[in-house]
Amino acid sequence: MDLGTEYLGLKLANPLVPSASPLSRDLDSARRLEDAGASALVMYSLFEEELLQEQHQIERFLHHQDIGHAEADSFLPLPDRYQSGLDAYLGQLTALKNALDIPVIASLNGVSTDGWVEQGRELAGAGADALELNVYYVAADPDETGAAVEDRYVDLLRQLRSAVDIPITVKLSSQFSAVGHLVKRLHGAGANGVALFNRFYQPDIDLETLQVVPRLQLSNSHEVLLRMRWIAILHGRVGVSLAATGGVHTDEDAIKLLLAGADVVHLCSALLTHGAARLTTILDGITQWLELHEYDSVRQMKGSISHRHAPDPAAFERANYLQVLDSYAAPGGVRR
Repeated sequence: MDLGTEYLGLKLANPLVPSASPLSRDLDSARRLEDAGASALVMYSLFEEELLQEQHQIERFLHHQDIGHAEADSFLPLPDRYQSGLDAYLGQLTALKNALDIPVIASLNGVSTDGWVEQGRELAGAGADALELNVYYVAADPDETGAAVEDRYVDLLRQLRSAVDIPITVKLSSQFSAVGHLVKRLHGAGANGVALFNRFYQPDIDLETLQVVPRLQLSNSHEVLLRMRWIAILHGRVGVSLAATGGVHTDEDAIKLLLAGADVVHLCSALLTHGAARLTTILDGITQWLELHEYDSVRQMKGSISHRHAPDPAAFERANYLQVLDSYAAPGGVRR
């Protein structure tokens, strides 16, 4: 059975790619992912905010130590072996490239143009096979238009594209009014792919302390449906590679996304919960399904039930909404 696929111009042995997670911080964990069947690996994210905070701390404690005390201007020199957050990330990227035979995709999580361009150059120079751009931006200003938010993404990408020549994919949220149009704009600005969709972690309110607190909640298979719909709509119509990310826990989840048109399927929560062996289980399930349904390869089945090829394309749009509402039945014993 040929499980091969192509993503961002990279030829991969199969469509399963672990997404950005703490698992890539450890070489042994990364090797286990490769041994279990990962065809590529997305590194944990390099956060621009952390690098900026680190820089400010250095300026405060090292560069400004002589304020009011002229004799202390060299009391705390920067150690020769000091390693910044960027240095550590570049070192791990190099170590992963040396330890693994699969492509390694670096992940940038940033907000400013200068940061993305500078860090992107460094990552490309260190040997990253591709860059995944994670623009974690919440449009909280009521005066900012949707067009302005899209322009932010496109401008960031365009400037980074001019600085690096390796493939770039953009990890998008689902909170855009016209996802397809934005993806086409990103393609025009130089994107080789998009990953649908980013999972924004939502803040919570602690009722005892009345503080806003972070909550980490892993994904579930129900989240696959949103990804499946939009990948099916975009397949064959936008000119970029399509990655599905968020909610993939079983071989059934992965198969649905491939039928919709995904080139690769990212996994994170399933691996954090069940370990690297989950990759092997899902790959075995995909292989068995392909054999049962007489497919020769992943390429043959990919996109076969996309919007363009589905027997009823309207099922991906409003018609499906109406059918779901009409099909609802109240549980037994509930009076309507």
